[in-house]
Amino acid sequence: MAITILNRVGEDNPKSVLATTVVSYALSSILTGAVFFGLGSMRLGSLIGFFPRHILVGCIGGVGWFLMATGLEVSARLEGNLNYDLPTLHQLMDPSRFALWLVPLLLAMLLIICQRYIKWPLFVPLYFVCIPALFFMVIAAVPRLDIPTVRENGWLFDAPADDVPFWHFYTLYDFKEVDWRALLSTVPAMFALTFFGILHVPINVPALGVSTGEDNVDVDRELIAHGISNALSGLMGSIQNYLVYTNSILFIRSGGDSRVAGIMLAFGTAGIMMMGPAVIGYIPIMVVGALIFLLGIELLREALYDTWGKLSKLEYFTICIIVVTMGAWDFVIGIVIGIVLACMSFVVQAAQKSAIRASYSGDFARSTVRRHPLQQRFLREVGRQIQIYKLAGYIFFGTISSVESTIRGLLKEQNFNAQPIRYLIIDVGNVTGIDFSAAEAFTRMRRLLGARGVEMILSGAKPDDEVGRGLRAVGLWGDNDKLQVFEDLNAALEACENEFLAALYRHRDEISEPEGSDVALHLGGLSIPNNTSRLLTVVDVPNKKPSPSMTSGDTTFSSPRRNLVHQAVKSTLKDEEVVQPSKWQNFKQPLPLILQIFSEMTDKNEDFWFKAIPFFERKEYPQGTVLFRRGDNSDEFYLLEEGIFVAEYNLEQGKFFESIVAGKPYPRPRAVRRKILTTTRNNLRGTTVLFGNRPNC
Repeated sequence: MAITILNRVGEDNPKSVLATTVVSYALSSILTGAVFFGLGSMRLGSLIGFFPRHILVGCIGGVGWFLMATGLEVSARLEGNLNYDLPTLHQLMDPSRFALWLVPLLLAMLLIICQRYIKWPLFVPLYFVCIPALFFMVIAAVPRLDIPTVRENGWLFDAPADDVPFWHFYTLYDFKEVDWRALLSTVPAMFALTFFGILHVPINVPALGVSTGEDNVDVDRELIAHGISNALSGLMGSIQNYLVYTNSILFIRSGGDSRVAGIMLAFGTAGIMMMGPAVIGYIPIMVVGALIFLLGIELLREALYDTWGKLSKLEYFTICIIVVTMGAWDFVIGIVIGIVLACMSFVVQAAQKSAIRASYSGDFARSTVRRHPLQQRFLREVGRQIQIYKLAGYIFFGTISSVESTIRGLLKEQNFNAQPIRYLIIDVGNVTGIDFSAAEAFTRMRRLLGARGVEMILSGAKPDDEVGRGLRAVGLWGDNDKLQVFEDLNAALEACENEFLAALYRHRDEISEPEGSDVALHLGGLSIPNNTSRLLTVVDVPNKKPSPSMTSGDTTFSSPRRNLVHQAVKSTLKDEEVVQPSKWQNFKQPLPLILQIFSEMTDKNEDFWFKAIPFFERKEYPQGTVLFRRGDNSDEFYLLEEGIFVAEYNLEQGKFFESIVAGKPYPRPRAVRRKILTTTRNNLRGTTVLFGNRPNC
């Protein structure tokens, strides 16, 4: 800040430079106090937690570099800032300056080594007290040395004028001499200092609490206290202040662990201030240089040495970049680069973990619909043409790339021939949000799938949630779009299975009967005309036209998917249990239904089952009827002839439903948390037909 003001005002106007500089210091303290107090009042002490720890450590390391450079500037008596060039190196290596900065550096390193073995609380303060004592003892012992000589050679600070009182500092506040444009140019540095203080308080306060065994640490309270102290400091014309971990540990370990010690320290500091600046002329520069080097080495060690092997290579590289940038280039630029690297690090780390939490094939993942054994056998053979991807978390441009690359790999010629799929279900029920780039990627994935004749289906999405709004924004899911979206994964699986069952009966018609034949087909003892063979009767045969993906690109049985379906159809229909004896069509219900349902469970013929017919009666229920609820007496057994049952379960782990299709038995159990509803497909007459046993059977 001082160099910026000096460059703008000019060295020929020292009064304006001094007035502008001290005012900028005071305003910086007030700004820091306002920010601290605001954060503490709004209970935002945990706001710093949004910054990754390694970014904060990098900023601390940058301050350590800055302190090392400051130590060289102060000790070697360099003019201006330390420049990283050959002329500056020549100055540092000059014999008249080399010892000036080497001695305090060695003193700081010696103190660090001694601290590893000496744990006495008063060792560090006594160490720095002994340095000036030894310094003046050497001056007294060497005849050629005196105070003016060592001061001239750069070992002591210049002595201020004797007639300067301690309150002379306040005479520098001459607002008429303030250059307000130069003052405004220091505002970015003021915010940088404020940010630097924010970095220290939430980190150093908890760290100090751990070191001292204090569990009652309230960061918000500390921020409010720092805000008040900085605001008062600025109003009194002084500079920014904040808790420094190393200084606090030094003070506490030296016995300053009470409020009385803090008050004593305040009075002691005030006494030194009233003694005036004359005391500065007798302080060896090596003492100040050693202290600055000590703090700089400790901060660099915390950032670069203590983190070695604890962080990933990317995180450690990020710390090094921040340290070098802040130390060698600019403090503010280092903070900006740290924030940018934090964002990049988050994207890279998030992209390394795929958004696909689980992947299933349709031969493993099945809907909860209770289907006829014929349908179950067929779906087991064609189920691997259904692929399910379950996504989770927040999907953005960094995580959607892995999903897109996975789908591209699935559609490669070699992989697609080995596992031809017809439906890709993407379940987004556990997705918390989606950004625009990820939503656009869904449209690309759908085009890729469409080129292969694969239909993309979404499950778990709702029109009014964040995911639904994101997909609607890119036009993927709208009124004019034919994308199938289901409320949950079970409904999506059921729809895909129904498509395959429609194909089963369509292929059955093609295989079993010549084109144009009016001969009726017999299934389960019921006569079904060819033109209505896909009605939901006896077994669940969806009356739904096949989706475009069923036929697009698959005009012959030469494609892998059509080949697979065709082979499954032939193997399923080849079974003797599929085509029941023709004499069943002459039997009266419920005998054909009983023979069909229990054909896989027993080899008993119609003569055995004929005895059970008197105990069943035919019932019809309109759509939406509740058949029974939890707690009802279990005294009935049902055989579903036409329609669909829906069982709704209300369990501790959640709610779900189960569909029971025609051709399946259903006992009425005791003490089950569910209710049974009747429903139908659109092509039925709105009734469900079943046979139930009589109560006293």
